[in-house]
Amino acid sequence: MKAIQYKAFGNSDVIEVVGIPTPEIKNENGVLIKVKAASVNPLDFKIRLGYMQKMRPVQLPYTPGLDVSGIITAIGTEITNFKVGDEVIAVTMGNAYAEFVVANENFVTLKPSNVSFEEATSLAVNLGTAQTILFTEGKLTKGQKVLIQGAAGSVGATMVQLAKNNDLYVIATASGKGVELVKSLGADEVIDYKTQDVSLLVKDVDLVADCAGGDSQAKLFELLKSGGKLLSIAGMPSPELAAKFNVDARFISSDLSAKSLENGLSLVSEGKLKPIVSKTFKLEEAAQAQDFVSGGGVNGKVVLIVG
Repeated sequence: MKAIQYKAFGNSDVIEVVGIPTPEIKNENGVLIKVKAASVNPLDFKIRLGYMQKMRPVQLPYTPGLDVSGIITAIGTEITNFKVGDEVIAVTMGNAYAEFVVANENFVTLKPSNVSFEEATSLAVNLGTAQTILFTEGKLTKGQKVLIQGAAGSVGATMVQLAKNNDLYVIATASGKGVELVKSLGADEVIDYKTQDVSLLVKDVDLVADCAGGDSQAKLFELLKSGGKLLSIAGMPSPELAAKFNVDARFISSDLSAKSLENGLSLVSEGKLKPIVSKTFKLEEAAQAQDFVSGGGVNGKVVLIVG
């Protein structure tokens, strides 16, 4: 089968198209999927650059990609929830830039019928991350206030929609075209972080969801009420600032299991939450796709069309 691999860490020129054997199901809980689309996530190029080897080591040669949508072509002997021919979304945490991939059934869920394969793969990491930040770890309830930093990015835009559909008050930061996008998704307040100082405009939020990281993270502590939470997917928050402001500040690893996607996917099926695909590339254009994402400023998800 055709796949994307690299044999050394480095810039996107290490990426190549290769022919490798089609994977086989090796246990009773495996699902073999013919990949129709795979999403391109920031973690993909961070792994390729070697930045994640201490936290999340991979062996070379490596086939990147965290999640796919596609059609089941074979199932393990113990599987009863799926059948050959089912259209699914799967989180694989590797090996997704390929024509076929094997996934564990606990990370496979049926694709909503009202979205395309390209839209479907854009949802997996986003929905699991948003659910984890807002509810599993954030434990927010109706009427509470959340500020989403980087709300026009792929995860942030999904988080805005999930929060509003669960009756939270949403303050979002964005810039450029992202401002109008986030407004269209229903945010209660939208702040253009390039022209406005969020620390002068926002106070006493219950949760700050940091999807952007960088130097601006330090200012986010000032926005929280005492006892609030700063949960980041983009960098480890300062323990010193957490103590100073009396808040719970942590880097969060997302729960990307099928169960974690249930809340969001039910909203997708009802037409209440929409996937946002920014741009698509062919599988063979994986290097250009990763460069496009690493360049920043992308509103929505970048997707590889595989089959």
